[in-house]
Amino acid sequence: MAWFSRIFASHNAQQEVILSPEQQEVIKAWQQLPAVDLDCSHMHSRYVIVDIEASGLDTDKDHLISIGAMALVDGKIDFKDAFQVVLRQDQVSSNENILIHGIGGLTQSAGMDPVEALLAFLRYIGKSPLVAYHAFFDQSMIEKAMGDYLGMELGQTWIDLAWVLPGLFDFQIGTRVELDDWLELFGIDNFLRHNAVSDAYATARLLQVVIAAAIQQGADSPGSFLKMEKARRRLYESL
Repeated sequence: MAWFSRIFASHNAQQEVILSPEQQEVIKAWQQLPAVDLDCSHMHSRYVIVDIEASGLDTDKDHLISIGAMALVDGKIDFKDAFQVVLRQDQVSSNENILIHGIGGLTQSAGMDPVEALLAFLRYIGKSPLVAYHAFFDQSMIEKAMGDYLGMELGQTWIDLAWVLPGLFDFQIGTRVELDDWLELFGIDNFLRHNAVSDAYATARLLQVVIAAAIQQGADSPGSFLKMEKARRRLYESL
């Protein structure tokens, strides 16, 4: 992910981030956590499924508004192991944007201090692999916020189900299938679309389907997902 490091370095070089000793200690404690064994079985792993809402789709100009996350531990969803935060916005997003995610101007203005919100997110995820559908946007916005407010690069392992699913279910290379299509295919309801936690929960249920199919095909670890994603990307790039 050298390209992410270059983007981060270029963006973060433009500003200085000042954190309290207590805030620096949280980051240091997170950095010292042991790495996760990506060859461990799905049924003995903790995945964190992430979904975000932002002020728009421009990863350079727009801002992270909220993070929703749901953990899948040993193949099971635990509703107590969930995370949701709205980052306080100095300038609320447009009315058109609010109509999409439903986070109103007052809620945005009254959100959590962005530094504390992101530190809370670090505590929650630990070093667990992060999962999303079309992960690039979520990853880009979170990395940007980490650089802006914490002066650091997250550098976490991400698994993109948009690449893993077609490989498991033998879709032709280049076929674009949206998240809602997969949810409908497997009968997974999303009770509140474009709500970060609701989307994360629906994607967590989809991940359970993915894990079951992967195990049947001998792909029994987070690392196997990364290999499948890498292979799928290479095939796509070779077309």
